[in-house]
Amino acid sequence: MSNPSAKFKACIFDVFGTVVDWRNSVARVSQHHLADKGVDLDWIAFADFWRGEYVPAMAKIRSGSRGYVALDQLHYENLESTLEEFGLQDLLNEQEKWHLNSAWEQLDPWPDVVAGLTALKQHAIIAPCSNGSIALMTRLAKYGGLPWDCILGADIAQNYKPEPEVYLACCRALRLPVDQVVMVAAHNNDLDAARETGLQTAFIARPTEHGAGQTIDLEPSSDWDYVITDFSQLA
Repeated sequence: MSNPSAKFKACIFDVFGTVVDWRNSVARVSQHHLADKGVDLDWIAFADFWRGEYVPAMAKIRSGSRGYVALDQLHYENLESTLEEFGLQDLLNEQEKWHLNSAWEQLDPWPDVVAGLTALKQHAIIAPCSNGSIALMTRLAKYGGLPWDCILGADIAQNYKPEPEVYLACCRALRLPVDQVVMVAAHNNDLDAARETGLQTAFIARPTEHGAGQTIDLEPSSDWDYVITDFSQLA
């Protein structure tokens, strides 16, 4: 940690990549859901393509060209594109697609997460500041044993990170000044945006989020208030 004297009353967390291993989890759940369809493909590539549709889908909402839509719906629309990319567009009916879409509610936490959050919870409010909906984040917390105090993020802001309103809405919901809230993320661009709104920042590297060949976010890109290697360090 670079600034252990800093004071904070709440920590809010990016989730996909920072708290949970979305890549291997989506690959695992997708393979399981499609096993009885006789599908054999590169499940990591399937997960990567599905995730790759995420930013372009949110960009339309951030730009104002589309009204706010919860990430559950965007994931479903992106799943349809992914199934088409892999030649599986006629394989599933709508109910089966929504069942597969629940893969994003079954993501495994990184090994340090649950114990670290549990320790931190004794000292500060902890909550997700995710682009995931309240429904998605709640079910993901139930699945992974994530001990959040409350669920914050895109749904309460009706917008997506890195728009400033998402971070500010979290602080308003907690009735805390921005400088008493720490944004925790494995993505430097997320922390850039949070710092611009006045929040404190904490970086943790997740060097295998994108696989063994990952080239981004391997180290902090700025002098963040905290640089940690384990969630328990914030406690």
